[in-house]
Amino acid sequence: MRLTFGSAGDPFDKPPCRGCSSYLTEPYVKCAECGPPPFLLCLQCFTRGFEYKKHQSDHTYEIMTSDFPVLDPNWTAQEEMALLEAVMDCGFGNWQDVANQMCTKSKEECEKHYMKHFINNPLFASTLLNLKQAEEAQHSETAIPFHPADDPPRPTFDSLLSRDMAGYMPARADFEFDNYAEWDLRDIDFVEDDSDILHALKIAVVDIYHSRLKERQRRKKIVRDHGLINLRKFQILERRYPKEVQDLYETMRRFARILGPVEHDKFIESHALEFELRREIKRLQEYRAAGITNFCSARTYDHLKKTRDEERLKRTMLSEVLQYIQDSSACQQWLSRQADMYAKPLPSPSVFPFLLSTGRRSAPPLNLTGLPGTEKLNEKEKELCQMVRLVPGAYLEYKAALVNECNKQGGLRLAQARALIKIDVNKTRKIYDFLIREGYITKA
Repeated sequence: MRLTFGSAGDPFDKPPCRGCSSYLTEPYVKCAECGPPPFLLCLQCFTRGFEYKKHQSDHTYEIMTSDFPVLDPNWTAQEEMALLEAVMDCGFGNWQDVANQMCTKSKEECEKHYMKHFINNPLFASTLLNLKQAEEAQHSETAIPFHPADDPPRPTFDSLLSRDMAGYMPARADFEFDNYAEWDLRDIDFVEDDSDILHALKIAVVDIYHSRLKERQRRKKIVRDHGLINLRKFQILERRYPKEVQDLYETMRRFARILGPVEHDKFIESHALEFELRREIKRLQEYRAAGITNFCSARTYDHLKKTRDEERLKRTMLSEVLQYIQDSSACQQWLSRQADMYAKPLPSPSVFPFLLSTGRRSAPPLNLTGLPGTEKLNEKEKELCQMVRLVPGAYLEYKAALVNECNKQGGLRLAQARALIKIDVNKTRKIYDFLIREGYITKA
């Protein structure tokens, strides 16, 4: 015979007595040799020596009871289970309702016992601390850019930034993925008179709902594991790579969910390192082909190469402009006006007038006649392009980029504008101030 801790829950949750089919109340007897399922008998049937099929009255048995202390001499195991169930049903802190549901303890006794043995118990605290330390040690060497402690932006609901952040709801730290999956189940009711086809159809609908729940959890896990909540931070991390590695990052993004966050980051980092090594090897090969054997000569070679490239760019600048200016007469007029501004004759149409040495201190306003995109500008924008000396096509591209980023972020700072358009910082400030003044963008 063995004394065993029995279930203290609802007696209707346990199987009935195999002898008289009555509901079991503690203490009751469980056969140690029969089962599964467990062979349970009430005390009356056990004392009569009830036998059934393979069960014999001389089998070893266990007495199932909860009438013994576990944590406190004044609390039985049955009362411990009843307290936990009452707290789960009524909620932590509602001690009067907990006491009413238990019926055997007062409000003060329930609160004191629960706080002492389940909240402030040093045994439980040390166990949880050890588990937390073990988990941190396991992941200490596999850190990823995103940490759950990061505080993502809190955009307004249903804004453009909120949609870009996968429908992130900051108050709940959750996402909006297929939130209407439960609608397919709201009218389903399983009744006994359903036909086999109708019953199978309802089961299929439930299976579809389960698959949608799994997909929803899978997407949320990907967003959290890969740090995709803060979209702006993720884009900043991407921009630290060279252009070639960014293209690889974009191509391999679809495989990130297969590799996992750590493996995917290691893969991208290894290719970034490979790109840097190949570029340095190419430079060394170029130095060797030029007969350079020391670093001093390499620096001189790089300086001269940069000067040659700038001169080559100046010689090809006119041909590039002519590709965009289809009207040859307008091009000739533009060249003539530029020549008049500098008060020097043009030696030939193949040389830009602003490349001539004039000795002037400040550049004159840019003439927009014949330049592509001029017809899309209003008078104020034309005046800005003339003073900043910016061709209309480039201004329109910079304007679209800044307006788009402002709509995504809900505002734009000057530092962000400078990161988006890689031109002179003074020109960027003038464009930024103009767009704010005219209401195209707003400050963050």
